[in-house]
Amino acid sequence: MDSAGSSYSAANSSVSGFYSFLARGLDELESSASSSTNFMCFQFLHAVLSSLRSFHTQLTFLVQKLRLPVGDKWLDEYMDESSRLWDACSLIKSGTSAMEGYYTAGSNVAATVLEIQEPGPYHSRQVLRAIDGCRREYVGLEDSNRTLIERRIEPLSLSFNGSHTSLLMQSNFNGFSGFRGVLYAMRCVTSLLLTILIGGLVYAGPPTSTVIYQDDFNGGETSMIFGSSFTVSAERLRRRVAEGMEMMGEEQQGVMLYEVRMARQALEEVRSELVRSMEEGTATDVGEKGERLKDCFGGLRCGVESTVGQLDDFFDEMVEGRKKLLDLCSRR
Repeated sequence: MDSAGSSYSAANSSVSGFYSFLARGLDELESSASSSTNFMCFQFLHAVLSSLRSFHTQLTFLVQKLRLPVGDKWLDEYMDESSRLWDACSLIKSGTSAMEGYYTAGSNVAATVLEIQEPGPYHSRQVLRAIDGCRREYVGLEDSNRTLIERRIEPLSLSFNGSHTSLLMQSNFNGFSGFRGVLYAMRCVTSLLLTILIGGLVYAGPPTSTVIYQDDFNGGETSMIFGSSFTVSAERLRRRVAEGMEMMGEEQQGVMLYEVRMARQALEEVRSELVRSMEEGTATDVGEKGERLKDCFGGLRCGVESTVGQLDDFFDEMVEGRKKLLDLCSRR
């Protein structure tokens, strides 16, 4: 085999290996989603974010293996996709960080409850006012995150629509030693993962507005180009998350994060107990519910801080990846 043939074979092997890497990562996420009883919990969403970071790192390694021509359009296409990823993660970070006011208010309620474990009417009203303030924080969180989504989601093109199909039919997916096809595959996969993260951490809109509710992962055309492996894996993950959303019934809008839902539930349990005791004119011990409330909001705080930290690390990785490719081009 001549050097050109050997180079083509190596590139083809690297591209095929990347598609297999995507498929394995998506299969692991689907397995994680299926085995978890806590739908959209931090553990699962952190796994999604970790996969997103891993896919991006592997894509950077692939570019270095393919030895693509300097100054060609592939670099512009890569930069466009990494910019889209950056913008989406910035949106996720903004929405996630906005939870600080809510978990701070909830932690303050828990501290008050534990300080007054058997409140009389005066103390009960004091706690109820604090709970109402916390509830307002949550309403404000949802409103601000919904506005954030409405203003910034459209340029990210996370839904698979006619524009994607048009790109699919027009593009030469063997271009740049198969790298153009890889970029399209990454766009599909990252769109799915970003939609999951946004729904869990920021705001999930009605079923018709999000890719995870669609009945097919971009139709049969994608499978014809890439083979069935990663597209089938992506479709299984999409269906698993869509099923989880549907099981929530009327509660499938807003912040879908499991820890947020548990914190809200714990808050309502304390409120209901206090209201009942006031109506009946009896004393009540809310110490146990207060401990649960403290644990719920403490866990929410830790999860938010960990997520924001991981996003900051991802931003550093994206900057490093772009720098590596620019340096690579400048040296050739």
